[in-house]
Amino acid sequence: MAGRGGVDKRIWDGLIPQECYPNPAILRLNAGLTWEDAYEPLHVDIDTNKTCGVGPGLAFANTILQKGSNFEVIGLVPCAVGGTSISEWSRGSFLYNNLINRADVAIKDGGIIQAILWYQGERDTIHQEVADSYKFKLEQFIKDLRYDLQLPKLSFIQVGLASAEGSFIDEVREAQLGMDLPNVISVDAYGLPLQQDGLHLSTVAQGTERVNDEGVTEIKVDTVDYRSPPGQVQQTVKENVEVIHVKHPDDESGIGGGVVAGAAAKVAEKIQSAKETISGKSEGPNN
Repeated sequence: MAGRGGVDKRIWDGLIPQECYPNPAILRLNAGLTWEDAYEPLHVDIDTNKTCGVGPGLAFANTILQKGSNFEVIGLVPCAVGGTSISEWSRGSFLYNNLINRADVAIKDGGIIQAILWYQGERDTIHQEVADSYKFKLEQFIKDLRYDLQLPKLSFIQVGLASAEGSFIDEVREAQLGMDLPNVISVDAYGLPLQQDGLHLSTVAQGTERVNDEGVTEIKVDTVDYRSPPGQVQQTVKENVEVIHVKHPDDESGIGGGVVAGAAAKVAEKIQSAKETISGKSEGPNN
């Protein structure tokens, strides 16, 4: 997922939730393979054929830091390209090779790859034969990735679709949520608020979930204050958000005492386990 939050008719509204604000402890690897301060849109120079908006990366990284982890700096390595099928990510493809190359650069100076965030599959819902083969291709992608990165226990956090381009979403979602590979954390985006296009997640959906420190399943309503980032003159927008918590097992990760596998499973819910209500009125087509 490159992130389309706040994008309408190919124009990004510039609104950034507070949890997606830049943080000096969060870097991103830009298209020139140079580390710089991370900012939204995270994929602005990666997915260059489309307008990028808010995505899950910064919300994820900020919350990992807030969890009190031992990470002094988190490096995000954006690689997503919107509208691609799982076949386009097979080993040897341009997208796959680019991902591996960027990952290799990221660890060149001592970095450690802790997890992969993966939200993809809308294009694979168009044809039934493609949807039916999705699970096999995704599992093969994960196996190839772990082998080529020499990280057999690499945590893979992947999201069940909230929307689709075709009518075979159930087949793809079943494949995604039925993954049985080790250290694959599956979370469900179904029911999240969407953009007016009925396909991409809204800015609100990108980062409104709250999980308590014990990871206990909860259902509650929070009021989230979305403010414009410093230096931008824009009206403050307040959203009433219905938050649904889903508890996930803390699987053995093999990556630093389970900090990422455990915390990330909970934090990752931040990008897909919420349902939005704005003053009791529906905003997206899924509400």
